[in-house]
Amino acid sequence: MTGGADNGPPAAPAGARLDKWLWGARLYKTRTAATDACRAGHVKLNGIAGKAASVVKPGDHIETRTGDRLRALEVTALIEKRAGAAIAAACYVDHSPPPPTKEEVGSPNFARDRGTGRPTKRERRQLDRARQQ
Repeated sequence: MTGGADNGPPAAPAGARLDKWLWGARLYKTRTAATDACRAGHVKLNGIAGKAASVVKPGDHIETRTGDRLRALEVTALIEKRAGAAIAAACYVDHSPPPPTKEEVGSPNFARDRGTGRPTKRERRQLDRARQQ
């Protein structure tokens, strides 16, 4: 006769890990990239910096910076595994502003033809200044 009470299997969590959800919803190519984004502070869960192990539930709001674009999402369904794009898109409602067009961003005056060679030092500095604005 053993002395402990059997508590049964552990209860399933009421949500999904943030990094798994970001990866499953196809916002990041790898789960490692999603974890790194959380560590770097590029992901906010309900207005607070989201850790990779934070629990995501339907109704939560996620803000993430992927590349140069800010995405504002509302979680509608949980997803733990990576699925097709149509299934992944059904897991959230996108409240993000549309990305700016090329006309709004503006192109530098020194546009070069594709494949004409490496930019000069002066052109690289101009490109860096244009990207920082």
